[in-house]
Amino acid sequence: MSTPVHDDPLSKERSHLAASRSALRAMREDVESLDITDVTANWVNAAVLEAQIEQRIKALADLSETPLFFGRLDYLHAPGAERAEGGEGESFYVGRRHVHDADGDPMVIDWRAPVSQPFYRASKKDPQDVSLRRRFGYTGGDLTAYEDEHLLDPAEAATTSRLLQEEIERPRVGPMRDIVATIQPEQDEIVRAGLAGSVCVQGGPGTGKTAVGLHRVAYLLYAHRERLARTGTLVIGPNRSFLHYIEQVLPALGELTVRQATVDDLVAHVEVRGTDEAATAVIKGDARMAEVLRRALYSHVVPPTEGVVVVRGSRRWRVPVYELEEIVRELLARDIRYGAAREALPQRIAHAVLVQMERAGEAPDDRVQNAVARNAAVKALVKSVWPQVDPAKLVLRLLADADFLAEHAEGLLTAEEQKAVLWVKPARSVKSARWSPADAVLIDEATDLIERTHSLGHVVLDEAQDLSPMQYRAVGRRCTTGSATVLGDLAQGTTPWATRSWAEALGHLGKAEAVVEELTAGFRVPTDVIAYASRLLPHIAPGLTPVASIRENPGFFDIRTAPDGTADVVAACRELLEREGSVGLIAADARVPELAAALAAAGIGHVGPGEETTHATRLTLVPASLAKGLEYDYVVLDEPRAVVDGEPDERTGLRRLYVALTRAVSGLIVTHGTGLPPQLA
Repeated sequence: MSTPVHDDPLSKERSHLAASRSALRAMREDVESLDITDVTANWVNAAVLEAQIEQRIKALADLSETPLFFGRLDYLHAPGAERAEGGEGESFYVGRRHVHDADGDPMVIDWRAPVSQPFYRASKKDPQDVSLRRRFGYTGGDLTAYEDEHLLDPAEAATTSRLLQEEIERPRVGPMRDIVATIQPEQDEIVRAGLAGSVCVQGGPGTGKTAVGLHRVAYLLYAHRERLARTGTLVIGPNRSFLHYIEQVLPALGELTVRQATVDDLVAHVEVRGTDEAATAVIKGDARMAEVLRRALYSHVVPPTEGVVVVRGSRRWRVPVYELEEIVRELLARDIRYGAAREALPQRIAHAVLVQMERAGEAPDDRVQNAVARNAAVKALVKSVWPQVDPAKLVLRLLADADFLAEHAEGLLTAEEQKAVLWVKPARSVKSARWSPADAVLIDEATDLIERTHSLGHVVLDEAQDLSPMQYRAVGRRCTTGSATVLGDLAQGTTPWATRSWAEALGHLGKAEAVVEELTAGFRVPTDVIAYASRLLPHIAPGLTPVASIRENPGFFDIRTAPDGTADVVAACRELLEREGSVGLIAADARVPELAAALAAAGIGHVGPGEETTHATRLTLVPASLAKGLEYDYVVLDEPRAVVDGEPDERTGLRRLYVALTRAVSGLIVTHGTGLPPQLA
């Protein structure tokens, strides 16, 4: 006997979904119909308001394949009501954004709202006044299944959600998507941490640290929207490919204003056209260089050798040299930027003149003081005592002038280190110099010594383990008055200057008080794959807790010899392309051209990292140096030994291999013709 439609829970939920979509469409139409003709005072206000309305319309977009809600909570009592009053409970649908009907009653509650929190935190042991938690399953945008968990029923055993597992393991093509439907309790605690404090997340492959960081931004924008609208938010990634991979996550959650950048973008004061040897880059990235720069900058300040005479009308006012020396000493002792002190110097001299005027019976005002500060004699003195300094020229001189560097690096850098950072062929000018990425960071440091860098309200720093101390300082000055979310994995540090500990890194960042959280539950990488990759941990990060996969599906894992070389690699790619989902072919950078030619000869289309995959072209050819942070349903890893040998030292090579081994979500094929590294035995 069939169940009547009005008694069928799935039909009811589908009806609510349809009604919610209609309500969202009405909300968007209301914004689109707004007439601002007579509500703005001028064209500037009108332009600002139009931009805000346009952003609101975009935020209210209904993405056809993105479910409006993914869960439902049935409360025993109305949230906030006293239980003793016996208030009747309510049901709330939890989704990616708030949706209300024509009367303003909520149809869908934003996942970030306090009333939604039990969807992620409630349990049999702590039901949080929730009697039922319902999860929904979707195919495309169609609601096709639901799953109930009765938190107050002692007879119902706690089980792993099948729909949750399916959502975690669902194949993907294209960029990273949000995990808002699958956030776990330990992840939710980090996501909802307060804005005032900084958080550092140590997370192995597949623990969701990147997603946690992005969802934390979305949560903070929800909870502190006005404040962050004023101060700004920023997500920093390791490279453009990574940023392209994650760029759709926040818009899918309705957040369209978060800026994304690399560290190189932040310090782009000069054109970078050169590179450094690894040993040189390590020294330039060392925190000692900050003190070298500070010494070099302030060496331009020289004590005055004579007094200054200011002529006003028929009167001459003299500020003696000892008084000028006292003014300079006081400015040097204050903790203000070089440029700010230089701007204050003429005003201090002018004030000394005004004191003399008042003693002589005159009554000068602020206009007189400003005029004295602009006096030619005062300006000449300031130029000689506290000259302007261009930050790029300062760094240019340090790297080109051995004597200048030796003077200011004494006791900080050894003679060998000084020799390593000096240019073999000094550049003639800032424009002709072949600046390296590390040089650009030095210029950014010098720029901040002269003029304070603008600070944002919150900064997310992903793949943070690869930054040098000087790069940490560059990021830290972007959030001196704000907070930070630092994401990374010490085992995946693949630069010669990779950080050795989070305590050290956070100190350079200026966030020594940050709380360090560790994620060890693996949601993305299959059990067999992460167990194999973890063989490398004793060699690359001793003492680090291995990731424990909680996937019920062990995944597909195979190690194959490749006697026919690239032909065997192409065959493995063709095999995986017969499965549903994305495929990544990861190889040592030097082998990428050969593999690209082999794929083309075999008629297999592919794209590079950061390029959009499609259902027709699902294979991405990935140089090992760009694999970090990326994920694919299936991965072919070509020649692990070549990945290791492609790095300047074995530890960095093994870390690069660890990264490459852990990019697969559903399956991994390792192909090798030259034998495996002994650490994988």
